[in-house]
Amino acid sequence: MSSFTKLTDLLGADAKALLEHKSTGVPKEQLHLPGPDWVDRIHMHSDRPTPVLRSLQSLFGTGRLAGTGYLSILPVDQGIEHSAGASFAKNPQYFDPENIVKLALEGGCNAVASTYGGLGTVARKYAHRIPFLLKVNHNEFLTYPNKFDQIMFASIEQARDMGCVAVGATIYFGSEESGRQIVEVSQAFEIAHSMGMATVLWCYLRNSAFKKDKDYHLSADLSGQANHLGVTIEADIIKQKLPENNGGYNALSSKENPYGKIDKRVYEQLTTDHPIDLTRYQLANCYMGRAGLINSGGASGENDFVEAVKTAVINKRAGGMGLISGRKAFQRPMAEGIKLLNSIQDVYLAKEITIA
Repeated sequence: MSSFTKLTDLLGADAKALLEHKSTGVPKEQLHLPGPDWVDRIHMHSDRPTPVLRSLQSLFGTGRLAGTGYLSILPVDQGIEHSAGASFAKNPQYFDPENIVKLALEGGCNAVASTYGGLGTVARKYAHRIPFLLKVNHNEFLTYPNKFDQIMFASIEQARDMGCVAVGATIYFGSEESGRQIVEVSQAFEIAHSMGMATVLWCYLRNSAFKKDKDYHLSADLSGQANHLGVTIEADIIKQKLPENNGGYNALSSKENPYGKIDKRVYEQLTTDHPIDLTRYQLANCYMGRAGLINSGGASGENDFVEAVKTAVINKRAGGMGLISGRKAFQRPMAEGIKLLNSIQDVYLAKEITIA
């Protein structure tokens, strides 16, 4: 059985809707799409220093997706973001960060993204074998009552010194602290580029007001605008949650409390309710793909293989650059985690899965 047939079987009843959909709101001809020449085609003419191009090329030249322009990244910072117990109790071996790196390496990933302490403890053994992406800020999730604020845990100099090719950070757009976070991360990314490292931004929304009749943290219009702010501070790659709805601006705004600005053509012409179209709108906000869009894999559940493949298909067909999936991989035995990562990568290797 071919890998494409296996992927189609996993998609089941959703296969036709996902594999045959055609996007017309934002035509694929207007997009900057991933490919083997990505760094030469997109970044060579930018203001990125030459060492950043080398770092980006190392990302795109590693793992099973090497030379394709697509990325499969293992991110494990949940020990801070969600607590170590909640993240690793299911598989206690991952309290040891060496196993995190091993999973990424044996799973054929382009890079491993984790914390300063986690990557630092095994840097000499692995930094030359798989690209390191250091997540420099976190929500520490121990203060009582719990609060949600990304604060710096490491410096860019520390990332350079341990051999990282890239740094990552989160901004909680829409939160009370977002202004400070934007300034902090923008300054950090400037330093990272000056030191030759690529930049990856987790463009997450965070505000209790965004939860109404739907969870508009996952709306295409609001998350798309978060992406647009992210590329404005020169994130080379944008990490975003897969959109599940649209119309966040309209739901939040009222005559008494107007919120933001939007154009009805976003909903009437540029998007539909199809997940590929919603994701393409996220990509359009990444300068039409000049900054790559990688979607997150989400929480682990009963149908991880199906959900992971489905998310990868949506991202690829929308014109995205790949997946950054953690919990679905490390919250299961390592052999199964490797298999799941390989299933995601198979989507990007399958020539039959084209851009919608």
